[in-house]
Amino acid sequence: MISLSIEGAIAKATLNRPPVNAINEAWVARLDDVLGEVESHAEVGVLWLRSSEKVFCAGADLALMRSIFDSAEGRERMIALTRRMQEVFARLEALPKVTLAEIGGPAMGGGFELALACDLRIVADSARVGLPEARLGLLPAAGGTQRMTRICGESVARRLILGAELVAGAEAVALGLAQWSAASAEIENQACALSERLAELPPVTLAANKQCIGIAATGGSGGFEAELEGSARLLAAPETRRRVVGFLEKR
Repeated sequence: MISLSIEGAIAKATLNRPPVNAINEAWVARLDDVLGEVESHAEVGVLWLRSSEKVFCAGADLALMRSIFDSAEGRERMIALTRRMQEVFARLEALPKVTLAEIGGPAMGGGFELALACDLRIVADSARVGLPEARLGLLPAAGGTQRMTRICGESVARRLILGAELVAGAEAVALGLAQWSAASAEIENQACALSERLAELPPVTLAANKQCIGIAATGGSGGFEAELEGSARLLAAPETRRRVVGFLEKR
């Protein structure tokens, strides 16, 4: 369902559950395993998440959804799955690696909630993205209302979630849903180039910076102290010292 390859400082996770990478319990469990493996590799600084299919991820498995409305047990199963998605997406968000979602095709519902849990997103011009659950009388409960509001602001979240609106490419970037857009034919190459550029930076440096940004983004306290503590650790790191000395010698 999700394959993983690690080359140097880059881990590439590929969603490959044809045809649309539908989410079910086994898929979420596999994602959790992938995150655990990536976290165990200290040399990895970047997790690049992409799809082998034309669709990035279409959200919940339709066969599963058809089965849940007939009984209280089925509805409880869906809530349990959604709770597990919240937990695993939170683990992705907190992963001490820079995470990049390459959205080459449609990403809707739980699929876009997955992308929103990443640090960075690049979306194809033709790829439509959003949280259209309201069309089905539902809400994006795997963290969608929280992350979209935090990332894009209340006004954009109200527009897209309450209006069940899907947007593509450049508009997604303009609204803050993604940082870059690219032509469909070029998105993989651009995502690869981004991953390689990020991988040139020390993993411990990326992790420390990500931690401080996360504190600020969630409105937590202690961000200034976290900057000092992170700086103290990095100043003692051999790679930081090597880079600083090299920079000063050039100057």
